[in-house]
Amino acid sequence: MNFAFSLPLALAAALLDVTVGYPQAVYRAIGHPVTWMGAFVAALESRLNRPTLAFEVGRASGVFALALYLGAVGVVAGLVSSLAPSGVVGFAALALLASSLPAQQSLDRHVLAVARGLEQGGLAAGRSAVAKIVGRNPETLDEAGVARAALESLAENFSDGVVAPLFWIALGGVTGGALYKAVNTADSMIGHKTERFLAFGWAAARLDDLVNLPASRLAALWLIAAAAVTPDASAREAWLTVARDAGRHRSPNAGWPEAAIAGALGLKLAGPRVYGDRLVDDAFMGAGRREADAADIIRALKLYRASCVIQALALAGAALIAQA
Repeated sequence: MNFAFSLPLALAAALLDVTVGYPQAVYRAIGHPVTWMGAFVAALESRLNRPTLAFEVGRASGVFALALYLGAVGVVAGLVSSLAPSGVVGFAALALLASSLPAQQSLDRHVLAVARGLEQGGLAAGRSAVAKIVGRNPETLDEAGVARAALESLAENFSDGVVAPLFWIALGGVTGGALYKAVNTADSMIGHKTERFLAFGWAAARLDDLVNLPASRLAALWLIAAAAVTPDASAREAWLTVARDAGRHRSPNAGWPEAAIAGALGLKLAGPRVYGDRLVDDAFMGAGRREADAADIIRALKLYRASCVIQALALAGAALIAQA
């Protein structure tokens, strides 16, 4: 890959995403690349997943489905990239396409809605807003639980919904970003540890863990750096909390940004949580207050926005070096 092209492309995608976002009119007319990928995954799963099969056979079927799916996404993305005209017009077209892959503006809007819900409508409104961004049952959450859920979602989605797509665009252009998004979409749909997906979704879940490893560490780094320039946040505590707690999280990736936010804001996140009817006994991230509130969500969003700026500056710097 030509980094003199892919790094500016990642920067342009980030700037377009945060300033323009994905137009609702376009979404209503043709959907979104993630919805197309999701439809493909659903079609493969309905045809190839047979929960009655032996575990090894179900896992092999899932590996085959994932390979078929990623191959198709890679071919389409590669063709689109190769057919783009050279020069400014082609770069702009690919940047617009790439800007559909990260979700800076969307994540900010959804997390802010939880804070506004708690402030203006109380627990019921907060639960309604947080239900749109988390997988756990919001009816089991009190106000502090709703706030913590929003903070944990912000942390995890900053890593896999913002940093990771831009990282893979920077490495592999539109094709790299599309393949990452395809893996992440497959994991969100079939990577669950339920009876139906335990075997078939095994490959998607393991690959998603792998491709998110670099981004989760970068996300923590951006958050630590942002804490140094964000009022009422501690870069030192963010660093110490990541070093102490990130590796104890059940996920190989989610603990890094969660620990960074918890440490920076003096909170205690994660810990035992209920997903559906299943209790997940996870380690705590941070050693601060457990009673989070709407004000903490606003503080976290300031940290998140500063992190996005720092990431954009890092991409700009890398692009300048690549052009030299």
